[in-house]
Amino acid sequence: MKKKSENIGKVYAEVGPYLGLGFQLAATIILMFFFGRWLDAQFETEPLWTIVFSFLGGASGIYNFIKTTLSLNKKKNDRTS
Repeated sequence: MKKKSENIGKVYAEVGPYLGLGFQLAATIILMFFFGRWLDAQFETEPLWTIVFSFLGGASGIYNFIKTTLSLNKKKNDRTS
């Protein structure tokens, strides 16, 4: 039983840093979308800023996702080497 709980702990320790990445990606896109909508309401430029900031949020979210994943994988590879 103790060996099984040790294995589960190792799995959670490996997977843990990756669990928040999806939430970060979605939060970035959603926040930028609503910021664009707010700007559209302020300047009465209905879909312009919503579209621009949605794409910026998507691009920055994906960039951050890839950068973080590569960094975590590099740390993991450095520990195993």
